[in-house]
Amino acid sequence: MAGRLLKVSSVATAVFASTGFYLYNKNVDLNDLSIIRFGRAAAMTAVISYDYLTALKNLQYGTEEYWAVKSKLHRRSAERLRELCCANRGTFIKMGQHLGALDYLLPEEYTSTLKVLHSRAPQSSMEEIKQVIREDLGKELGELFIRFEEKPQGAASLAQVHRAVLSDGRTVAVKVQHPKVQQQSSKDIVVMEFLLQVVQWLFPDFAFMWLVEEAKKNMPLELDFLNEGRNAEKVAEMLKRFDFLKIPKIYWELSTKRILTMDFEEGGQVNDREYMRKHGINVNEISQNLGKIFSEMIFVNGFVHCDPHPGNVLVRKGPESNKTEIVLLDHGLYQVLNQDFRLNYCKLWQSLIRGDMKGIERYSRQLGAGDLYPLFACILTGRSWKSVNTGISQTPVTQSEDVEIRTNAAQYLPQISELLNRVPRQMLLLMKTTDLLRGIETTLQTRASSSSFINMSRCCTRAIARHKMSKTKSGTRRLQISLSEHWALCQIGLYELMLWLRSSALARWVYYLLGCLPYPN
Repeated sequence: MAGRLLKVSSVATAVFASTGFYLYNKNVDLNDLSIIRFGRAAAMTAVISYDYLTALKNLQYGTEEYWAVKSKLHRRSAERLRELCCANRGTFIKMGQHLGALDYLLPEEYTSTLKVLHSRAPQSSMEEIKQVIREDLGKELGELFIRFEEKPQGAASLAQVHRAVLSDGRTVAVKVQHPKVQQQSSKDIVVMEFLLQVVQWLFPDFAFMWLVEEAKKNMPLELDFLNEGRNAEKVAEMLKRFDFLKIPKIYWELSTKRILTMDFEEGGQVNDREYMRKHGINVNEISQNLGKIFSEMIFVNGFVHCDPHPGNVLVRKGPESNKTEIVLLDHGLYQVLNQDFRLNYCKLWQSLIRGDMKGIERYSRQLGAGDLYPLFACILTGRSWKSVNTGISQTPVTQSEDVEIRTNAAQYLPQISELLNRVPRQMLLLMKTTDLLRGIETTLQTRASSSSFINMSRCCTRAIARHKMSKTKSGTRRLQISLSEHWALCQIGLYELMLWLRSSALARWVYYLLGCLPYPN
């Protein structure tokens, strides 16, 4: 098989090289041509596949040498994949960023290598930006803005953001799509689908076709900036009770499918601990409020922001209130959870928090995990099976446990692939969101804090009670449901108060007076 693959790759490389040489002489931008992009991707796929077919051939599975060689193999393959993404740009970078966010699903060598793609996105020239604005808004740049900064505030895989000032003096952020992404994305997805099918044929355990299925569904939505604007307004209305959450206002008269104009929001990235220290921002408060936002999205509303990487979550002291605020950006990718899925997910998390093993098995199976429910529980929580058995709210995260989980991601890759192909499609982006939030908590050093479980418990209780209310018209039954909900929320509140008292200086003095503790220092 390796010999056959080598012959195919040699022919593909020769065709790719000769075609590229011809077009170069014709002064054509090679990167815009589908044949070039396909040839580059096919050649790199062949090289990576050949490496996997041969590098471990004569090594005994499970030995120290086997795992050491495999780790190096993962690393150089990830580096090759990263270079391919940077060369083909656009959709390829977006896919690489998605893979880099799956910390607890893919080997560490891949995720750590691909994470840098968030800072390696290409920039469009100023002339290209002016052309997009001219085509979509029908006016020159100077007619729309009194100032427009040429250097982008940030560049991503699909677009870049410029700071500008309107004629009335308001400062706005103008998000402009890279001009060639739209026409290239659908062709790029076809290329990825074909190459992943080839890889799956070579390596039957590699079952990652769900990546392409998700890209097919989500890429058109992410490329429609009007859809992003509607999502921003919807979530702002949905979460308006959180006064610490800020969603940029959309300027519809200056927005199209390729341009989104919104209020310019200041702030530091949520993983920037030094920024928070300088501005007197409490990391525990940020972590707690972030948990409130996403628990409400997931468990209560079923409308979930699926790309909360640190560049999309800013923190600051409010310019007027001086209170800590969270600014949520980039609303292009949301997952809508259907009611049955959302309720089973609520009940599963309640079971995980309590350590209810029967509930964990039952609701994991209902979500499609089957006999792989222990692996499913570990992936969702980012915890070991031992911690899941104890109850994840009862056991703190340790460094050794985190290393164990990441190591298992490499060892159980075939089972993880099988699991990801079993569960509902809604679960895939939800897992990505959970992994990104877990990464933020790890940076802030607030992983598995009691406040996050308390927020989740409250939201799960409210969601389940709301569902029961919708299923009955009996006044007596509705009263029973309401009383049961309030009693459960009261218990959660008492538990939260107990935790606060246990950690407070006041409690230590009370315990001292009762003779329970030595004199407090």
